[in-house]
Amino acid sequence: MSHHHGHSHGHGHSHSHGNSNNKKALFLSFILIATFMIVEVIGGILTNSLALLSDAGHMLSDAAALGLSLFAIKLGERKASASKTFGYKRFEIIAAALNGITLIVISLYIFYEAYHRFWNPPEVLSGGMLIISTIGLLVNILAAWILMRGDKDDNLNVRSAFLHVIGDMLGSVGAIIAALLMIFFGWGIADPIASVIVAVLIIISGVRVTKESFHILMEGTPAHLELEQVKSALLNIPAVSDVHDMHIWSITSGMPMLSCHIAMKEDGIHDTILHQAQSILHDDFGIDHSTIQVEKLEHGCPNHHGSCN
Repeated sequence: MSHHHGHSHGHGHSHSHGNSNNKKALFLSFILIATFMIVEVIGGILTNSLALLSDAGHMLSDAAALGLSLFAIKLGERKASASKTFGYKRFEIIAAALNGITLIVISLYIFYEAYHRFWNPPEVLSGGMLIISTIGLLVNILAAWILMRGDKDDNLNVRSAFLHVIGDMLGSVGAIIAALLMIFFGWGIADPIASVIVAVLIIISGVRVTKESFHILMEGTPAHLELEQVKSALLNIPAVSDVHDMHIWSITSGMPMLSCHIAMKEDGIHDTILHQAQSILHDDFGIDHSTIQVEKLEHGCPNHHGSCN
């Protein structure tokens, strides 16, 4: 019976390259969104438009989301220490969770405000609202384009920031439509209706990001990996009779981890099995960090609490 911990660091360079792209994308988007948010808050107050103010509220959460995401990536680059053996990489997921919860809270507040406006639609300066929301749409399109150049598909943190911006873009579209309806038809109720539509879109994004980040924080199996599939691939190794006590989780987006026990037959060679197992995990499943305990079948699992799960 023996224990081995193996790493492969083949993707180190591409990961750091991706991080510098993400930092650049998040920083530029942050400057854009934060600047325009101030314009939109002033515009929303001057024109008395809830649609603009809800959009500005969403932009505030965008700016906070982008700032938090940027801070998380910077913090994640800090080296591992004796007290934080994985470094600060997990903070990216905490940031994504905070972003998701913020989106939900903002949307609930917009619902509350809109409810009061339905019964008593206030006077809105629709011309000013139209100009500001059109500029807002262009700013959001530019921010979304910048974020698309980061790895939003693989990095939950960047994706949560990207979803903030997309929701905001739709908010600007809603505000433009509401302004046009008020200009041409005098529909004061269009303003709270537009803000409710925005709130629905925001809450959907918020729930999705929160759910994904909580799954990672709860050490859930990464969505792209099937536990049974990984197990059967390891069982196909010659001289392996059993695979048990298997756990697959993520530290942060794109960093899956695995630990398991492999029981080998009498004729099995420890190092050969270990090498084959780590090659399968790396090549077929993209798992670079694995801890594998190889044990002889006839001796059973050396667990002090009886059999392993």
